[in-house]
Amino acid sequence: MEEITKPAANANAIKPVSDTLLVMKKDTNKIEMVKGVSEDGSLQKVPPKEMKENDQLIRVDKHGDLFSNFFSNFYRQLKNPSQFNFFKVSEYDAVNTAKDLQQYIDQASPEEKEKLKEYEVLPNNTNPLKNQNTMENNTETQEYRFQPEQIDWKTMEKFGLNQEKLEKMNALDPLLRGFKTNTLIPVTINLGTAVSKMDVRLSLQTADNGEVAVNLHGIRKEPNYNLKFLGHEFTDEDKKNLKESGNMGRVVDLVNPKTDEIIPSVISRDRLTNELVAYRAEYMKIPDEIKGIKLDDHQKQTLLEGKPLYLEGMTSKKGELFDATVQFNADKRYVEFIFNNNQNQQQSQQQNQSQQQTQNNDGEAPRVFRGKELDDAQYDKFKAGQTVYVDGLVDGKGKAYQGYITFNKETSKTDFSFTNPNKLKEKAQTSEDHKTQKAVNSDGKTNEATKNLKEPLDSKQQQPANKQQEAQQKKPVRSKGRKM
Repeated sequence: MEEITKPAANANAIKPVSDTLLVMKKDTNKIEMVKGVSEDGSLQKVPPKEMKENDQLIRVDKHGDLFSNFFSNFYRQLKNPSQFNFFKVSEYDAVNTAKDLQQYIDQASPEEKEKLKEYEVLPNNTNPLKNQNTMENNTETQEYRFQPEQIDWKTMEKFGLNQEKLEKMNALDPLLRGFKTNTLIPVTINLGTAVSKMDVRLSLQTADNGEVAVNLHGIRKEPNYNLKFLGHEFTDEDKKNLKESGNMGRVVDLVNPKTDEIIPSVISRDRLTNELVAYRAEYMKIPDEIKGIKLDDHQKQTLLEGKPLYLEGMTSKKGELFDATVQFNADKRYVEFIFNNNQNQQQSQQQNQSQQQTQNNDGEAPRVFRGKELDDAQYDKFKAGQTVYVDGLVDGKGKAYQGYITFNKETSKTDFSFTNPNKLKEKAQTSEDHKTQKAVNSDGKTNEATKNLKEPLDSKQQQPANKQQEAQQKKPVRSKGRKM
């Protein structure tokens, strides 16, 4: 059999063209070619004029997902990456592109330089800086991660939900963008022997088999800070920060339970469900500017470390100056405002209450009231319109309180009272009986036969009960004269 030999490698063979990176240091506006990252995290680069034939530039696969993974790892290895702007260009004409770009920057106006941000790259986003100059880096600026046809609608139907219902509740859009729903969603879970109703936040996640799964995030009273969270043991300061601001305030190493990979992450508390949420530090995106305040490298680094940052002289949408603390939130995945702790707790409570008042459009009684889930006995009475006592509620200042709730079927809203409304009605009825008795006994306003009785009648009594009362009422009434 004739042996098939492989052709010898040709040194002059055409190599597949890849992409490479250009970098501009922000303080110098100088464009250079990227060679790699040194062991100490310093960026290895070379000016285009000094580029030699044997110089090896960093090579990046042109495929979108592979580039995203590569650049995320590359960015994470860098020391102070926020000092640089990166641009992805073709390896074939990288030198000429670098020279042209340098010439453009040298002559460009500030407005023209801003347009360059459309071509800048950051981890997991080829054009991220279109959204980086404002605090509105939320679900509205995130590209769609899922499509409606990928959702398991049969499972959704088991929860009492469908596409039309989610759209009406403005819950479908954040789901498709890869976020949790912005509000609590009432769901029904049929377990065969029992039907459970609860309020949850929903999210979508790609399972190991590639299918899109629906996740339910239920409400809990508070996180269990005594247990390790993905390998992290909370300190007293961690617990305090999570309870007060909702953000832990530092980057810690977490362990992926499936791969044992150590992942530097920030941790926040979901203020609607009290679920702990982690977010990879390498994915954190910090804006260049917040409400008119341009952030320097030190301020950006503070936020990248998960710490709070106090800013003065910001400008609101109404043109008013204000001061506030900002911090990256792992649950929201962007930098949020933190004005004060009490206000955050009050806003969270008001949001829960508002959601509970508006979620009953279908006339169903909610299973959860102000974060407190009713047990089966309570819920049966509550949905029947009876008054139910609930305890373990927490106000905006973190103090526990209790009270009575009644479901109003006409308005589909929950009425709350600190005192039992049934006893109030009984007290009111007793007061009315007392007035009647007073009118009967003292004022003679009811039955004429009881008008002159000296002995008090029983409650609601209008006729003499015995002969003694009857004889007493027949005696003539003596008029009492006034002393002069």
